Amino acid sequence: MAAARCSACGKWLEEGFLQVQGTHYTTTWVGGPPEKFLGMIKLRKRPRLRVFALRCINCGLVQLYAPGAPPV
Repeated sequence: MAAARCSACGKWLEEGFLQVQGTHYTTTWVGGPPEKFLGMIKLRKRPRLRVFALRCINCGLVQLYAPGAPPV
């Protein structure tokens, strides 16, 4: 994936993917590109952060955030 910058603050973006899990469907950001092993995605020793969604009450835009602390 090509390097990209954040549209809000201009800092570099880090590649990762979203993992949906559990009965309450919590979403976690997992660092790095997905790697498969025996048909499953490897998750060991990868940084993980809980993902939060915020929605604009005016226009309905939804933005996802994965704050840097605390890690999951």
